[in-house]
Amino acid sequence: MEGLAMLRQLIGQLQELLQLYGSPPPPSPFHILHIHQLPHPPDDHHRRWCAPNIDDTSADDYYSLVMAAGKSGNCKMLEPFKPPPSKKSRRERNLGKLPGSTPTPEVLEQGIWKEFPEDLFEAVIARLPIATFFRFRSVCHKWNSLLDSQSFSQHCAEIPQANPWFYTITHENMNVGAMYDPSMRKWHHLSISFLPAKMIALPVASAGGLVCFLDIGHMNFYVCNPLTQSFKELPARSVKVWSRVAVGMTLNGNSTSGGYKILWVGCDGEYEVYDSVKNSWSRPGSMPSNTKLPLSLNFQSQAVSIGSTLHFMRSDPEGIVSYNMVTGVWKQFIIPAPLHMSDHTLAEYEGRIMLVGLLTKNAATCVCIWELQKMMLLWKEVDRMPNIWCLEFYGKHVRMTCLGNKGLLMLSLRSKQMNRLVTYNVISKEWLKVPGCVVSRQWIACGTAFHPCLTATA
Repeated sequence: MEGLAMLRQLIGQLQELLQLYGSPPPPSPFHILHIHQLPHPPDDHHRRWCAPNIDDTSADDYYSLVMAAGKSGNCKMLEPFKPPPSKKSRRERNLGKLPGSTPTPEVLEQGIWKEFPEDLFEAVIARLPIATFFRFRSVCHKWNSLLDSQSFSQHCAEIPQANPWFYTITHENMNVGAMYDPSMRKWHHLSISFLPAKMIALPVASAGGLVCFLDIGHMNFYVCNPLTQSFKELPARSVKVWSRVAVGMTLNGNSTSGGYKILWVGCDGEYEVYDSVKNSWSRPGSMPSNTKLPLSLNFQSQAVSIGSTLHFMRSDPEGIVSYNMVTGVWKQFIIPAPLHMSDHTLAEYEGRIMLVGLLTKNAATCVCIWELQKMMLLWKEVDRMPNIWCLEFYGKHVRMTCLGNKGLLMLSLRSKQMNRLVTYNVISKEWLKVPGCVVSRQWIACGTAFHPCLTATA
């Protein structure tokens, strides 16, 4: 009887829905019967649903009715109720899966991808981060051959230059270079395999993705692309100089395809210029007679280039000497150095000449940045390292090596008690500590900043 009461309640609810909507109610998990449509008089334009009246029917009669309906097909048992699918979020629709479900691998149709336009493919590859070069070059011969493609070189030339990388050499291992990518904050370690065995060569200048090396005996010059290992040994110099020399490098145009030039200059005023187009050394122009010799060049400071002009730092008198690689004209500028400064280095950003150095007074030491006021020929302080960082140097004898140009600098700060690598962004005036690597446990002997370029050839 309990089952009959429940059935009557269910039928009552069903009849109420029929009277309210005049159409079948939506599925319910309690439905166990499906009532089929019955014929209606011709003048009834709407189909109606009907249900048997079992108010006065016994349970046995009802079960007989169900069995008869099952045999006749008028009624049938429903499948277990399935709730309607829930609405997926946009993220789930994009991923094509529900939370917790196993992702199904997408199948790439070869018929589509094999027709992918070649120029569009090269444009996409050219815009990938430079660091991916180490991976995609080994995928297949076709991708590796992109480096020799003229159209790929044009795509690379259209991409704005990213932050420069730093090529460094440590005192403990002079034959192994370490490259730091400041955008990814990652180190890359490469062996200098192109150099003769047991020869120590130091990076002294860079331009257009190429790095210029000079052997430690100041005899031979080498040029290479550290990313692709494109390598060239320059012809012997016509002037034999055994003393230390300062080196600068510029491009003839916007890329290495137009050639490049390298200048070396000694303290005695001797100098030569290498032209990659002619593959020879020459001595265009002459040193002005009013230039005081020896030049007392600051070899710790690399030359900086603004256009086709190279700038070198000198002392006694303190200032800058410059050389125009196109006109062959030398100039000198007497600029007093800031007081209490040491380990200073030239830098450049958008035509502005910067100076980086250690400012030491009493027991306090701090890294300062100055900018040259060209009209007054004076150095103006524009920034300095945060005080909380400088406290670490208090009372310590700190030495500094500075690498960089074009708005980004790397500073190697060292003493007996500590060793730190820091980058400084001239544009944002942001100081960042360089993540640890093998190099960070040693101090950088020398290095240079260079703009990574996959298509630059020596």
